[in-house]
Amino acid sequence: MITDVMFHSLRSRSQLIPVEDLIRDCAGSRMPEIIPELLTAPIAAAAAEVCPTRAITTDTPVEGGCALRLDYGKCIGCGRCVEVGDGAIRPAKRFSHSGVSRSELVQTWQTGSGVEAQAGEMHTSARDRVYALLGRALNIRQLDPGSCNGCEAEITALTNPYYDLERFGIHFVASPKHADMLLITGPVTRNMATAVQKTYEAVPLPKLVVAVGACGCSGGIFDRRNCPVGTLVNLNEEIIGPVDSLLPVHGYIPGCPPTPAMLVSGILEVLNRYTGRK
Repeated sequence: MITDVMFHSLRSRSQLIPVEDLIRDCAGSRMPEIIPELLTAPIAAAAAEVCPTRAITTDTPVEGGCALRLDYGKCIGCGRCVEVGDGAIRPAKRFSHSGVSRSELVQTWQTGSGVEAQAGEMHTSARDRVYALLGRALNIRQLDPGSCNGCEAEITALTNPYYDLERFGIHFVASPKHADMLLITGPVTRNMATAVQKTYEAVPLPKLVVAVGACGCSGGIFDRRNCPVGTLVNLNEEIIGPVDSLLPVHGYIPGCPPTPAMLVSGILEVLNRYTGRK
């Protein structure tokens, strides 16, 4: 049987996903996309009311509408806003906010005006961008100070034959002493805080830190500041907070969990911004 499987594998066509299809793809992530021309004040208010992590909020209504504020760092992709969005909020297929700063994860739209925050642009082709950035190897140490392992499952997928992260020269290493980048998932728990700090100190300079997932970016559902007052999570004292509550973070990759394509896009974006960092 094993021989049959080996022969079948060798005869099958390669399923390696092209570089161009990876960059900024977020299909399956359930991240919301706002359609500005369809957004109204009632829809914005309804979306804010059903959001379980306060990722969606609305500002004080002004003449002609109100402002909807979406913090992708807090979004867990539950889909509740899509259900009440009446077409103005839909699952995104493309996402340009992986590997960006924390402030860039927050987008604002003015209802009734069709105005939205401008997304970043890709100045070169995906293939040129990848190979320009990764002319050398990048070693990553993945660290989990308290996640549910959802993000770990997606990170593990990066090493399979479909995504094959190592074709770019990106490798996961066991020791922080061999790493160039820390990829940190989950909120930081009190029991892991010292380990996180020591791991960071063990990484040689120059080094990069990337927060992964809603929990790594904002604390997610585990951070009491993101949940309605009175819930059990609001009483949780074992969570320090997101990764940046303990370490300096160079880039954030949102999602619950982020897809492998979002992870690749985020890692490349951080490299693009910090190439040559000393």
